[in-house]
Amino acid sequence: MGYPARPERAARSGAAAATTETRGRGPGKVISAWEAARLIDDGVTVTTSGFFGSVFAEEVAIAVEERFLSEGHPRDLTLFYPAGQGDFGTRGLNRFGHEGLLKKVIAGHFGTAPTICSLVADNKVQAYNLPQGVICDMFRDIASHRPRTISFVGLGTFADPRNGGGKLNEVTTEDLVEVIEFDGEEFLAYRTFPIDVAIVRCTTADVDGNLTMEREALFLEVRAQAMAAKNSGGIVIAQVERVVERGTLNPKHVVVPGILVDAVVVAAPENHVQTFGHDYDPSLSAEIRIPVSVGPTASLDERLVMARRAALELRRGNVVNLGMGVPESIALVAAEEGIFDLVTLTTESGIVGGLPAGAWDFGTGRNPAAIIDQPSQFDFYHGGGLDIGFMGLAETDSDGNVNVSRYGPKITGSGGFIDITQCAKSVVFLGSFTTGGLELSFEGGAVRILREGRVRKFVEEVEQITFSGRYAARKGQRVLYVTERCVFELTREGLVLLEVAPGVEVERDIVPHMAFSPIMLSAPALMDSRIFQEGPMGLRDGFE
Repeated sequence: MGYPARPERAARSGAAAATTETRGRGPGKVISAWEAARLIDDGVTVTTSGFFGSVFAEEVAIAVEERFLSEGHPRDLTLFYPAGQGDFGTRGLNRFGHEGLLKKVIAGHFGTAPTICSLVADNKVQAYNLPQGVICDMFRDIASHRPRTISFVGLGTFADPRNGGGKLNEVTTEDLVEVIEFDGEEFLAYRTFPIDVAIVRCTTADVDGNLTMEREALFLEVRAQAMAAKNSGGIVIAQVERVVERGTLNPKHVVVPGILVDAVVVAAPENHVQTFGHDYDPSLSAEIRIPVSVGPTASLDERLVMARRAALELRRGNVVNLGMGVPESIALVAAEEGIFDLVTLTTESGIVGGLPAGAWDFGTGRNPAAIIDQPSQFDFYHGGGLDIGFMGLAETDSDGNVNVSRYGPKITGSGGFIDITQCAKSVVFLGSFTTGGLELSFEGGAVRILREGRVRKFVEEVEQITFSGRYAARKGQRVLYVTERCVFELTREGLVLLEVAPGVEVERDIVPHMAFSPIMLSAPALMDSRIFQEGPMGLRDGFE
């Protein structure tokens, strides 16, 4: 689709028109959150910055919600964003989760905003889930007026139009993705569209609207979003902590130039927390480096067992991505084993090196070598820069497909999962063999299953294909599926039972609890007994 002139901008109503007349007049860019909310017309497309609890403009979101609840406006918005932005409760994009406020959502992740998930499940809004990294690419293509974002990312997954094209419910019918071919190879073409409003967050603004991010934990995609909105004829609203005089900001530190910014909102401290875990921690924004002492402190359990087995796949010099959940524990294993300095851990949000943070600080990190913007990080990932990605495993089938994004009415979304798993040279999925009441013990270097989980994870057919086993097998990608009792490897013929834990019997503890029969080797190897014992495994000695 094209990018026609937008004469309706000249007819903006009421307070919006009055405020926008002050653009370019220095201090006139500083307005209240309520005035900023009134800049947002009905029916427009809005993008917001943020990653979990970082770099989200909470004060502006509060004002948008309050204006809608009191005035009924803005309404029928299209919300477009890459990473999950919410606390699984009321903060972040949960404030947009009201019937009537939203008409359509195009997003990389939904699970952190259950209020929006409910609207999607109840067919109250149209909804699309697209790969997080592809959305980051789309901002730059929108800014350049390119009609499509072309990528192989998403082929064979639910983002592929042959598998639904990212549509999440019955009221979503328009196609945003198509299959195209270049030089005999298939790609996906994601349709771009103008953005009317970008709501971004930074630390400091000068009176001309130049923005810096010195106290933020991440850069994310704020500049790309601002450019996309501005070049679409839209507006950019920036939430900051403080405003300074013109000429006092170091030009090299300006992330978003003032020529892109229309309105600046100075937030109250409680609405500008650094992460959901910390109001402000200078080590998360790389202003200081701190001693980091980490290591598993809990008793041996299945999470640690899986993380240890996965860590055996690491090699000296590897560039690594750790997903949320069980994969986070690999960082603890790397530190415990003294190999932390021999690999480089990264996050898709832009952290390179150091120790990725978990829990309520997820996406940030301490003592990194670099923090780059999220679109650039995905450029690196998409081009094959990742040596290995460690990701969670919710369910898989005989083709090696993995689902982590949807379970019945529960919508989580893929986030960067598709980008990472399709592009890394090797992928290791980690998840317990069954779930729902599973009880285990680890004694004498062996596994004992005290009570089997009620829910199978190795199913006949996954509900949604977040990772395509067939696509990976055609590419020759190395893919492992690590559980607490066995390890599978993906081949063109399907899943091969590669390793079995000491104490586990294949015909008793594995095959009866799968909905399909794995390919059996004559004698699967035993998993390393060190995995199941207390204390470090001694990986640094002889680390390749």
